[in-house]
Amino acid sequence: MQITSRFTIAVHIITAIDYFQKTRRVSSEFLAGSVGVNPVIVRNVIGMMREAGILRTQKGSGGAELTRPLSDISLYDIYKAVDCVDSEAGLFHFHEQPNPECPVGRNIHQALDESLAEIQRVMEEKMRSVSLADISERTRQAIGKEAETE
Repeated sequence: MQITSRFTIAVHIITAIDYFQKTRRVSSEFLAGSVGVNPVIVRNVIGMMREAGILRTQKGSGGAELTRPLSDISLYDIYKAVDCVDSEAGLFHFHEQPNPECPVGRNIHQALDESLAEIQRVMEEKMRSVSLADISERTRQAIGKEAETE
């Protein structure tokens, strides 16, 4: 089980846009430098968030902006926007061919599926309760602590 890195990249992008938007142009090249990935990856993730209505971009402007306050964007919104998990398959990928001749193989899906679905539901509910404002504030606090020690 693993959520793709697009999720943390998207959270990083939004936090950086919020932090830098008043002081500089926040281009995909700048964001790529902050995230530590190729600008193409940043542009792809920004495109996904634009399609989800989280970000707005204009051709040639060299920047992205939020469409709503950070307090109105949850980790769950980002998780769904960047398509971290196949919505039909779910978070957990079950091995595809348990042996039907084996009593465990015949019954493992029935025994495990409900628990895995519940785990995913609880995780997604928790993600809904954490806003990007929370993440941005924690990031600003960490930056402030760094400044105090310098």
